[in-house]
Amino acid sequence: MSDDNLAREREHEKLRRVLILTGGDDAPGLNAVLRAFVKTAIDLGMRVYGSEDGFAGLIDDPPRIVRLTEASVQGILPKGGSILGCSNQANPFAYPVTAPDGTEQTVDVSESVKATLLEREIDVLVLVGGDGTLEIGMRLAKMGVPIVGVPKALDNDLAATDLAFGLDTAVATATHAIDALHSTGEAHDRVMILEVMGRHAGWIALMSGIAGGADVVLIPEIHYDVDRVIEKIESRTSAGRRFSIVVVAEGSKPLGGTVSSITDAHDAIPQRHVGAGLQLARLLDGRIDHEIRVTVLGHLQRGGSPSSFDRLLGTRFGVRAAELCYHEDPCQIVALRGQEITAMPLEAAVSKHKRVPADGELAGVARAIGIELGQE
Repeated sequence: MSDDNLAREREHEKLRRVLILTGGDDAPGLNAVLRAFVKTAIDLGMRVYGSEDGFAGLIDDPPRIVRLTEASVQGILPKGGSILGCSNQANPFAYPVTAPDGTEQTVDVSESVKATLLEREIDVLVLVGGDGTLEIGMRLAKMGVPIVGVPKALDNDLAATDLAFGLDTAVATATHAIDALHSTGEAHDRVMILEVMGRHAGWIALMSGIAGGADVVLIPEIHYDVDRVIEKIESRTSAGRRFSIVVVAEGSKPLGGTVSSITDAHDAIPQRHVGAGLQLARLLDGRIDHEIRVTVLGHLQRGGSPSSFDRLLGTRFGVRAAELCYHEDPCQIVALRGQEITAMPLEAAVSKHKRVPADGELAGVARAIGIELGQE
């Protein structure tokens, strides 16, 4: 081998290899993260790979790992979803399998995931995900896997970052739905209940409720008194406003009640909080002189083209994550603090949920303009 070829071979050997995956559910702006990460990492001289469908791509035999180039991320900035795919049921520490006897159980395949990363000579594993994905990242880090995290929380409940990408698009979608419900609710003198996402935190509900001019907003942080909701509706009726708009976060619940859900949580899959709007409708039924209609916005909040804000924030996150990989600074998570993108210890991502302060400025704004929150 010539000296030039030997030098090129040694340079090739020094290439830092990074692998990125998008865990959990999708959120608008994911592709912006991927695009920025790939472009920046390649520009810094790294080789980039992606795991398809979150951790599932690392768990499957053979692994579903793809090379990511600048061509891979062309044209994806305005697209929703993730070009790599997502999975919220592929926890390496509790992977669901069907036993020979037909029963469902979970198994720990984390050592297999680590072995796959070592076999592919991956230097850093980059996880784009919420608290579940980042909790997995912390456990892998304790096994010696270098981790860089990018926070993904559509309902903005991760304490590590002031804002998460996807929130702005979700709030805009919910606000548009409120605008549409105003006209049909007024035409039929109905109480229109809109259920939006927010298992632990009511940011989407409160922000869209203020932006859309809702009359009642119910969030997980404030257990609501249904009598106060009724009083608000009746006061509007007395004033000649024979319709009302109520925004309900999926994790909200009445005083003394429980969160409405259709599944229980277990090791592999989180509890699904669905039915808060119907729960409220049942509590109101027969106690108000209005027809009640419930709209569940559901995954419409996740889909569609991301807003310019979410594209920008996702891009900033992706660039910073690539820089952390290049500077060999793993076990960090990128975050927005004030106006700056910074890095924090991975533990900060899962230390606690970021909830709406019941006596905070945003709740105060809602009360000041006459929105009923279910309690003082």
